[in-house]
Amino acid sequence: MGALMVIFSLQPKQRTKRKDSVEDELEMSTVRHRPEGLEQLEAQTRFSRKELQILYRGFKNECPSGVVNEDTFKDIYSQFFPQGDASTYAHFLFNAFDTDHNGSVSFEDFVMGLSILLRGSVQEKLNWAFNLYDINKDGYITKEEMLDIMKAIYDMMGKCTYPILKDEAPRQHVEIFFQKMDKNRDGVVTIDEFIDCCQNDENIMRSLQLFENVI
Repeated sequence: MGALMVIFSLQPKQRTKRKDSVEDELEMSTVRHRPEGLEQLEAQTRFSRKELQILYRGFKNECPSGVVNEDTFKDIYSQFFPQGDASTYAHFLFNAFDTDHNGSVSFEDFVMGLSILLRGSVQEKLNWAFNLYDINKDGYITKEEMLDIMKAIYDMMGKCTYPILKDEAPRQHVEIFFQKMDKNRDGVVTIDEFIDCCQNDENIMRSLQLFENVI
């Protein structure tokens, strides 16, 4: 979670001491996109009010308009993975956070996704991961979609892996994973197949945990 957490929550601008609850609510009314009230977000996520205030300040610092577009996502990932090409992975990740598919990620979208990825149950995290891999959002993962995501991660990591991975490594991994997941051999992986396989295969779970580290 390093890239998003550092950019949006750990590097707010220096501010003078102030009354958090009142002034944060006032700040929220000054941006073009006004997020839901903190109480509602606190109820919908696993973040405390104080954590939401800190996240919001960082979010607003980076995105004064109150929403993040895809170019901003790509800029963030290019800073954290300069040794590779992060643009494709950032595109897929942006689409996973953009739950209403309107071309922008609001503060609500951001904290809802972050809550799942940081503090969600295994089931919730797997549902989120499935949504990421299901690129066209038709409810199924194809081998091509899984390969696209895997290639994007490898491209982003660049030469920083050890030992250095061969070009055919993404396809080899996908062949193994897909064969395990597609239990009825119909050429697609359903959400039930995905979750069942992940929960019962330590190697896949470890791979998903590694994948979480690049979010």
